[in-house]
Amino acid sequence: QAQLVESGGGLVQAGDSLRLSCAASGRTFSSYVMGWFRQAPGKEREFVAAIGWRGLSTSYADSVKGRFTISRDNAKNTVYLQMNTLKPEDTAVYYCAARSSNFNYLFRTSGEYDYWGQGTQVTVSS
Repeated sequence: QAQLVESGGGLVQAGDSLRLSCAASGRTFSSYVMGWFRQAPGKEREFVAAIGWRGLSTSYADSVKGRFTISRDNAKNTVYLQMNTLKPEDTAVYYCAARSSNFNYLFRTSGEYDYWGQGTQVTVSS
């Protein structure tokens, strides 16, 4: 069972950058597909990015492609989300998620993930 703790959120201005981190417990981190999701007030939780076991494969939502980068450091049991050129519409609570899988598949829906962090708030002012 994995426990996930996000950090790095905050209040920034449009055009700024932030890097979110998600630290995972457990010794099987390298076998988890990891994802980032976000949820804005009054909206459903939406997929942001996912990364495979060794970080060689990634997937992004169209809304963040070219601006956000997901990466992982298996030695540190940590996954990152580098967010550049932030926009007010990126404002949301960002969640880290993990899925233990025998297949290195990049899951894009929240129901496919087993473990979740508590979330970290990102607010982008215009």
